[in-house]
Amino acid sequence: MTSTDLPAQDAPRYVRLSIELIAEITDEQALKAAALAQVENDEYLDDEERTQSVEAIEVDPSGSLAHFIDPVALLGDVPGIELTSATWESAHTEYDPEDESWDEYSVEASDEADGE
Repeated sequence: MTSTDLPAQDAPRYVRLSIELIAEITDEQALKAAALAQVENDEYLDDEERTQSVEAIEVDPSGSLAHFIDPVALLGDVPGIELTSATWESAHTEYDPEDESWDEYSVEASDEADGE
């Protein structure tokens, strides 16, 4: 079924958009300082959330990146779209840029994954 086969409806259609990014932390102290400043200046955090965020940054500075993710900025100016829900997280990962299995656009990597 294609989008042209769908019946016309007045109700909104929801789309789950999944994005995976891999970022290299090149200066952990700079990231940590910027995240702490971001949390300090976030007018939407209450005191308890602010305290939890600061503690999380102190324990694992790699989690600092999550404080810079803004789904509203990604979709806020797209006509005909209203952001209804967003969740995200950051986590350590093993990454080898030379490993072709990380290249989703590589024909060879997808062939290997398919067992060909």
